[in-house]
Amino acid sequence: MYAIIRTGGKQYRVRQGDRITIERLEATEGDTLTLDDVLLVSDDSGLKVGAPTVAGASVTALVEAQSRAPKVTYYDFKNKTRRERMVGHKHHQTELLITAITAG
Repeated sequence: MYAIIRTGGKQYRVRQGDRITIERLEATEGDTLTLDDVLLVSDDSGLKVGAPTVAGASVTALVEAQSRAPKVTYYDFKNKTRRERMVGHKHHQTELLITAITAG
């Protein structure tokens, strides 16, 4: 059984027991989240495709960690003015453990 969920503007294919890293959600470590934005569910009875979401379907996940991604650097140089700068940032992210998928 697997599901496709949407969170943080991205889509993820998840199964029970998967660990995924997503855009930061407001939750503390150890919390249980219910993700209701399920686009597709595949189980033994077949495939359920939502329009746009599957009614009654949800994915339950455990928040394992709140962390930051590796630093992304960007170098900017303007040729004629000889201006240069180095810019960097780190994305905030949430690590989830998928505990259950409800087909609805």
